[in-house]
Amino acid sequence: MATFVLVHGAWHGGWAWRRVSPLLSAAGHEVHAPTLTGVSDRAHLLHPGVGLSTHVTDVVALIEAHDLSDVVLVGHSYGGQVITGVADAIPGRIAKRVYLDAFVGDDGEAAVELQPSEVAGHYRHSVEEQGFGWLIPPRSLAKMGVTASADVEWLTPRLTPHPWLTFTEKLSLTGAHAAVPAEFIECVDWMRVFAGMRERAQARGWPVHEIATGHEAMVTAPAELADLLAKIASA
Repeated sequence: MATFVLVHGAWHGGWAWRRVSPLLSAAGHEVHAPTLTGVSDRAHLLHPGVGLSTHVTDVVALIEAHDLSDVVLVGHSYGGQVITGVADAIPGRIAKRVYLDAFVGDDGEAAVELQPSEVAGHYRHSVEEQGFGWLIPPRSLAKMGVTASADVEWLTPRLTPHPWLTFTEKLSLTGAHAAVPAEFIECVDWMRVFAGMRERAQARGWPVHEIATGHEAMVTAPAELADLLAKIASA
């Protein structure tokens, strides 16, 4: 059985995995789904200095505090930047990296630089117009491929503004993460913002998988995602 650490994306919290975690646990896996500093139930810790390095430290601290090893580290969306940093910091504790429709950043790259130019422009505009220059307001769920009313109603009140510094702070890597095997999952039933990241993963020879759902696979296709994660962990 595997030990999973599931890292959420922007605007979310550990709650985002609520439909996936029980399925993995029922199959005998150990599951941790932390909330990153400054969002959701940790929004009271939000300030302009919360950045990517803060979130990397969050996850490293959790893994070390629980003395976890052979971790299958899963990062959704922005969480891809986080798991790259974590794998670089503590590669000996990580068995595999899984990028779920996520950023695949290299040393010196910031998340905003990895986005398509149109999307990055929208983020910058919303930060300046609605986010006081340091917050990213939640993005439209429809644009992320969430259309079922029940899912929209469940997600909407739980999303919180996300610190902009996490998207502008560059990854600082030693290269140690490269020793940790990685796989990529693309969600293909939406505008496919992460298609370029899929191409990067393929160019590196990583196994690549698809789920025919929108960006929020943990909400819209939890059973399929849990099954795929279990298969990746056992491969």
